[in-house]
Amino acid sequence: MEPKTNFTELNVSDFAIAIENLTRIFIRLPSIEKLSFTTLSVLHTLSLKSPLRLNELIATEQVTQSAITQLVTRLERDGLVERRSDPSDGRVVLVHITSLGVKVIESRRSDRIIQIAKFIEGLSPEERHSIASALPALTRLAEIGNA
Repeated sequence: MEPKTNFTELNVSDFAIAIENLTRIFIRLPSIEKLSFTTLSVLHTLSLKSPLRLNELIATEQVTQSAITQLVTRLERDGLVERRSDPSDGRVVLVHITSLGVKVIESRRSDRIIQIAKFIEGLSPEERHSIASALPALTRLAEIGNA
């Protein structure tokens, strides 16, 4: 069954294009922390759902087992994550984000907030109000997408 894409009150195609354009800008915003997109994605995922098994990271990040193993090894070497045995199954390794990994995510978020605030200054009060009004729905949409 095809998902519904034509809502009277929302053109999903226009919405998707706006999100794609914002995402492209958002990802490319300069930051003090110069890490690859995949590295940052793993850290963001772990900041929301730590700890995770390697196979869960493979699924969420859509990379190979070899790639995630190498990435986690680098992140562990850099002190951003750590591997620990699963207390319920000693054969399973769980990847935890460290406090340093959390600081990297928080630092990037702070940088982006400052940069996005400059963009928002260019909006009219009505446009800012529209975005503020949409935040609960956008937050919920992200929750549905992360489920």
